[in-house]
Amino acid sequence: MRTEISQIGKVATIDKLFESTGYINQINNSFKNIGDICTSQKVYSEGIDFDLVYNPLKHLGYKSVIGMVGEIYAEFYKPISLTVILGLSAKFSYENIAELWEGVVAGCKEHGIKNLSLDLVPSLNGLTINMSAIGARDDNKFDNIKAPQDFDLICLTGDVGAALMGNHVLAREKASFVDNDKQPDLSKYKFILASYLKPEINPNIVSRFLENDLIPSKGYFLSKGLAAAVKRLVRDTHLGAKIYVEKIPIASETFAMAKEINMDAVTAAMNGGDDYKFIFVVPVSQADKLRHDFQDYDIIGHMAKPEVGAALVTPDGMEIPIQSQE
Repeated sequence: MRTEISQIGKVATIDKLFESTGYINQINNSFKNIGDICTSQKVYSEGIDFDLVYNPLKHLGYKSVIGMVGEIYAEFYKPISLTVILGLSAKFSYENIAELWEGVVAGCKEHGIKNLSLDLVPSLNGLTINMSAIGARDDNKFDNIKAPQDFDLICLTGDVGAALMGNHVLAREKASFVDNDKQPDLSKYKFILASYLKPEINPNIVSRFLENDLIPSKGYFLSKGLAAAVKRLVRDTHLGAKIYVEKIPIASETFAMAKEINMDAVTAAMNGGDDYKFIFVVPVSQADKLRHDFQDYDIIGHMAKPEVGAALVTPDGMEIPIQSQE
């Protein structure tokens, strides 16, 4: 069944999408008196940020929300509001958008977003997802964060490189997805495919710091690779940073796929996009607390003197300048 959006009408389509979600469309509302806030905006474009041949619409909607809330969490805020504007070409039916919207709503509910709004606009070239999020703080412990210092610890919240490897699998098998008679068996790639298609973030990532009385001095969301995040860290703090190769968490499935396509796994870990993990800088004075209460975080390096720049340290002690495409 295919229902043209023109048959329903834009306003009626939006109303229908909000039915049974528990949300009221806030597109015309403004936010006032909500205290200390931050904002984040992103645009996802078909053919550049995603390929609908192998990106299920529901997963895409969910992943888009995760990409937004990650930026909010990295600044130690909690997401409270999300505005979504979808640019749609004529190829998209109501059923297509309902599937995408289901993923958006799921992501919003998972991360406690209280206000959600939607608008639909025409597009000549496929699908464009334009998102704007607002985050707020309800605790003043983050108001006076100390600036990072030399030797402060850099920690990472999970393995990296898997999403890039998952994307490689999907891109390689793209022709098979188009031909329904030749669906590939991708069962051995389950982990890296999930890392790319449906990354997840713990909604308690900020409150966990508060509960353990550990306040990082900086945070970054990994949407363009570990290398890009470290370069931003160095640029923002005017300090150096050393990342140790042997400390970077890389899953065995990522190593296996990198070997399969003749790519260095560390290159994938440093430059892979869509990891949707975080790096946090923690004062070295709180090292014991970090190791005791955050055992699932990996300490991958430390801040250094400005002249060090952004350096990747090999097991034999060689320091290689970190490069990124950002």
